[in-house]
Amino acid sequence: MPHSFANTVIVVGNDGLGHGDDTLRRRLVATYFRTLYESGHLPQAVVFYTRGVLLIADDSNCLEELRALANVGVPLIACRTCLEYFGLMERVAVGEIGNMLGIVEAQSAAEKVITL
Repeated sequence: MPHSFANTVIVVGNDGLGHGDDTLRRRLVATYFRTLYESGHLPQAVVFYTRGVLLIADDSNCLEELRALANVGVPLIACRTCLEYFGLMERVAVGEIGNMLGIVEAQSAAEKVITL
């Protein structure tokens, strides 16, 4: 069962999970990525847009978890337009800078898309 996410793309459109307290939301997203890695449920790709790109910046609280995913071959693709909007182009610490075409292609190649 560890490969059940093999044809899945995870879409991250926010800098945390859920709504409410920012500290809790950010802690939860780090826990999610750590659990994803540790469980072996590796997705086909993780794509980041809007506030989700904040998670790949050099001051993100989940860099260790995202680096672990990247190190085992999970592509982490961030929207260039979003990075530019937030002034993060020079602060990308993990993953690759992509564009909306790459995000759409990753989604269309997936059997399942999960939005966080």
